[in-house]
Amino acid sequence: MIEVQDIRAGYGAINILWDVSISVRPGELTTIIGPNGAGKTTLLRAIMGLLPLAQGSILLNGKVLTDTPTWRMPDLGVVMIPEGRMIFKDMTIEENLMLGAFSPRHRAASRRQCEKAYQMFPRLYERRNQRAGTLSGGEAQMLAMGRGLMADPKVLIIDEPSLGLAPVVVNELFQTLSRLKEEGRTIILVEQSTHRAVGVADQVYLLQSGKVVLSERASNIDMEHLHELYFAH
Repeated sequence: MIEVQDIRAGYGAINILWDVSISVRPGELTTIIGPNGAGKTTLLRAIMGLLPLAQGSILLNGKVLTDTPTWRMPDLGVVMIPEGRMIFKDMTIEENLMLGAFSPRHRAASRRQCEKAYQMFPRLYERRNQRAGTLSGGEAQMLAMGRGLMADPKVLIIDEPSLGLAPVVVNELFQTLSRLKEEGRTIILVEQSTHRAVGVADQVYLLQSGKVVLSERASNIDMEHLHELYFAH
């Protein structure tokens, strides 16, 4: 569904990704793990068109995505839930959700999608008229997830969803990821918790210093070997 082919990308004169290739199959959860500074978020930003490519290409269903404006990605069925939630704190929960369907293509179905978000995250419905800035970290992550689902994406890209959350909230989060998988959504997940990430994944990529050092089906992963590579032993 998404093919990243030998890309190089970075920030100005500083290159971060070196000849990175990954393949994301439809209906699967592909997880990208690696230590801080490995290039995980940079890779997601490159896929979303937030960073220009110095080399290589990115394809969606065989069509080149390179140079596609980021604001057009939801219309192509690709949505990213960024690290750190990035909700609009002075707006209500429902207003935040509605922004996820801002594109004209998705506005007609916005009320139906909002109801689906409330069904998935009942606590958001209970607080729908509250300012988003009053939410806990876990509730804010639910809101970010719900907002991302408002465009009914075929590909959902999620960056570090468990960051800073309590273990009980992380459990709920990964249960939600499992439900989204069962719905047939294609998911790209960046996550530092290796055991949880591998446990929910179909395909695993390990990035180290901007390069793919491991590409393996999750069912075949040797966690000891994975951690040796992760910590560059």
